[in-house]
Amino acid sequence: MGTATAYFLTQRGVSVTLIERGHIGAGATVASFGNIRRSGRYLPQMPLANRSLGLWSKLETWLGMDVEFRATGHLRLIFDHDGLALMQQFRKDALDWGLELEVLEPKDIRKRFPGLGPDAIAASFSPDDGSANPRLISPAFAGAAARGGATIHEQAHVSEISKTAHGFEVVTSAGTFSADRLVNCAGAWGPDIARRFGEEVPITLAGPQMGVTEPLPHRILPVVGVWSKQHGAYLRQVERGNVVFGGAATRTRVGADGFAKIDPHNLSKQLQEVVKLVPALRQATIIRQWSGVEGYVEDMLPVMGPSGTTEGLFHAFGFCGHGFQLGPGVGDAMAELITTGSCSTPLAPFDIARFSA
Repeated sequence: MGTATAYFLTQRGVSVTLIERGHIGAGATVASFGNIRRSGRYLPQMPLANRSLGLWSKLETWLGMDVEFRATGHLRLIFDHDGLALMQQFRKDALDWGLELEVLEPKDIRKRFPGLGPDAIAASFSPDDGSANPRLISPAFAGAAARGGATIHEQAHVSEISKTAHGFEVVTSAGTFSADRLVNCAGAWGPDIARRFGEEVPITLAGPQMGVTEPLPHRILPVVGVWSKQHGAYLRQVERGNVVFGGAATRTRVGADGFAKIDPHNLSKQLQEVVKLVPALRQATIIRQWSGVEGYVEDMLPVMGPSGTTEGLFHAFGFCGHGFQLGPGVGDAMAELITTGSCSTPLAPFDIARFSA
């Protein structure tokens, strides 16, 4: 969110200083799955998701780098009637928000996606969705922002942030910086900054439990997920052959050191759900597991828009583990809001003022 906002602000002619407490791209983004999906989203978020999807296909040209965006489609399998009811209701409601899902019967799944979900009773397919590489996107945005004139400071630990007569002053280990506007894209730590300005956001820190297999012959084209009342598994196969998977496990805890660590005891249950999606993975070797700190806001919606207490302060944080697809759209929308005072994409559901009571 931060690097995308910086990039789109430079494209609007704004002078930008980006302050990163660690390394660019080493936060929640790099720990994510890389899913670019719209199915299953909170529907009032769909305009932002559609805006973002329209940008993903342009990023290679704009950023001068292939961030591995591939519109391979998003297949969501259904294994029970509760999942079928969820999909049918969402599909009906989503039509008014610009998303039309294909419905597949078991014979359609076997024909179009052999080897996937052999026990599924149905599926939905969103052909324009897909995935991208979480390791590449933030550095690509930051590099393009720098070429556009942004100044970037990494390893800059923030000790003080204050409102001044002329804007804001941020004291860091890399120096003191001033600006007339401040954008809070601090992810799971966004509430800490908001609190300095009298705004409380109820948030829980946790992380996804992710894993990846050895390289395998490339057979899985779409991103694969599940319609379920439970937290189902999801997976995708990258072009190098590895299968990245997550879900179907309790979120990892964040330690006192500020890091999220995987729980090995979750892996067995997780893999049982993964092989329901692709039984051929039963014999695959897992080569790595990881997690990363994400911020889950109490109502599972992000905080995005202007501050409710402080003129010139803007927020974009707390995307609750479903922000990867939204990133370009968030940056573009925030740049529009900051430079014009309004946004063509509705942001009211994400206003921080919803917690003011």
